[in-house]
Amino acid sequence: CAVKAAHVLSEIAKNEEMKKPCIEADLVPTLIPLLESRDQEMLLHAGRAIGRICYDNHDLQEELVKIGVIPSLVQILTDYAESEPLVHVALLALYNLADLDTAREALSETKVAEQLVRQLRRAENHERLEIVFEVLQALAENDALKVQLVEAGVPEVLSELLLRLQGSSQAEDTCIAKAASDLIVSLLLGADAHSSLELKVAKNNAKALVSVLSGHKNSQGKDSLNSQFALFISIIVLLTSPTCLVLPLSSDGNCLRMVQLGVIHQLLDLLEKHVQSGDTSVQHAALSALQNLAIPVVSKVQMLEEGVAERIETLLRSESPPVQFKLLGTLRMLADGQADAAEVLGQDPLLLHRLVQWCSENDHTGLGGEANRLLASILHHNRSQEVVKAIQEAQGVRHLVSMTSSDDAATQNEALTALAVASAIDLETLEEPFKESQLVQSLHKLLQDDNTSPEVKYNSMGLLCRLLNSGDLRREIEEDKIKETLEKLCSHSNANVVKEAVTTLQILRGET
Repeated sequence: CAVKAAHVLSEIAKNEEMKKPCIEADLVPTLIPLLESRDQEMLLHAGRAIGRICYDNHDLQEELVKIGVIPSLVQILTDYAESEPLVHVALLALYNLADLDTAREALSETKVAEQLVRQLRRAENHERLEIVFEVLQALAENDALKVQLVEAGVPEVLSELLLRLQGSSQAEDTCIAKAASDLIVSLLLGADAHSSLELKVAKNNAKALVSVLSGHKNSQGKDSLNSQFALFISIIVLLTSPTCLVLPLSSDGNCLRMVQLGVIHQLLDLLEKHVQSGDTSVQHAALSALQNLAIPVVSKVQMLEEGVAERIETLLRSESPPVQFKLLGTLRMLADGQADAAEVLGQDPLLLHRLVQWCSENDHTGLGGEANRLLASILHHNRSQEVVKAIQEAQGVRHLVSMTSSDDAATQNEALTALAVASAIDLETLEEPFKESQLVQSLHKLLQDDNTSPEVKYNSMGLLCRLLNSGDLRREIEEDKIKETLEKLCSHSNANVVKEAVTTLQILRGET
């Protein structure tokens, strides 16, 4: 009799007009205990009735969570995992409740992650996969549940799914692949950097996802590439993001593998198409991936050999400051430790002209800062007099001198190191711009300021030692009475500062 009554109620609740009488009759609290039944037919009808009555009713859904529906739903998934009708009812209920914070908190105290993995493996149609994905995406917004989902192996199952769908041209498969890749990124990016669990998961997924990228390389036609663009970008960001910690595990192997697969040029091809009118989130992901790929030395060399720097310079014609910012950052990473790259970039008059323009950019401070950093990186890693001359002719030296007065110690050190290297290469060329920009006076202020970091003081004195090789600049140093400041620094609390102050004084006095 009770089963029949639950069946009747589930049918009545299909009618929108009958929901209100059901709610007023307080039927939902009456139905909840029926979810503890061992009768599968009872569970099916009671679950459907509750779901239909409470659909799109926030207050009732909150009440459901409050009176304990979550453990019952998870128990149904656990006990009747092979029953398609019951699994569908339980998943649909979780889907409707998963956006509630209270529901997520209740679910974090259950083993729902294990059951969702189980259903992911069992799913044989797109409809079932989609509803499981929706539940997972909502639950991944809760930190505790995110850890549980990762621990239960959700990313691995999703990677297996991506491999199964590899090469499919069906629209439904493309949608599923996109949702799976979004879920992987959501679960792994930003994970606890100190967790060995996340390290293990990232490593396991890297192998599978590199295989997927190999399939992208072999896909035919631009339409095929564009149709899976979001999937492609998501995978690149996952594999190259330092927060995912894939690279330390693979010794930069994944980055090099992706470069060899042609990932870089595919990214650049798509950026050229979308940089003006495309989805900004996609642009951001692609540009972030480019930057990450340019970090390891092994992939850096490969990228330079393939002419990536030249292609990036072409993309810099974009009038979008955020895009320009990311591209400049990528060039800076390519130049890092690569004298050949620095020499090529440092002798491109058009690039240097634009860099100097951007160095004065006030509307977009990030762009100006990145332009200054790239200029400093080119000088730092370059070994050619021609580059020093080119940067001086482009009026770039004054911007590097201005960098030494930055509020950021890292920026100051980048400028000081670059200027010291350039001075060692060709001080004669730099002598006049140094005097015009009052470099000596700027260095003296840094040495006098008690708030200047020890490293900045140390590098300032290192640059002073280089400047002492110029007669005119030596006179400026002597006239500015820097000697007295150096003598005071000989009793500084930092041993390195003291050592460098002693060395600089010896050179200034002509004792070495």
